[in-house]
Amino acid sequence: QVQLVESGGGLVQAGGSLRLSCAASGRTFSSNAMGWFRQAPGKEREFVAAISSGDGRTRYADSVKGRFTISRDNTKNTMYLQMNSLKPEDTAIYYCAARLGVVATITVLMYDYWGQGTQVTVSS
Repeated sequence: QVQLVESGGGLVQAGGSLRLSCAASGRTFSSNAMGWFRQAPGKEREFVAAISSGDGRTRYADSVKGRFTISRDNTKNTMYLQMNSLKPEDTAIYYCAARLGVVATITVLMYDYWGQGTQVTVSS
């Protein structure tokens, strides 16, 4: 079992930055691929970024590529999402997720554990 807790969300103006954190407990964090997803009102949950265990290979949605950076610190059992140049369309609840596998994937159904989410609101 893995417990995930997100933090770092908030209200920011367009062009600003936020750093989300996801603290994991309950299982060997370093062996899990991890991901960030988001869900805006009335929309389906969508992939944002993911990072593999081991080699730390990353994947990004086209909409955030070049603006967001995913990283992980296995010594702290924590994953991060640095979000720069934020846009109003980035407004959503952001969820971190972990999967029982080592390869980062963009598919929601491939993740086994989810956090409760943190709200990110970008004003224009």
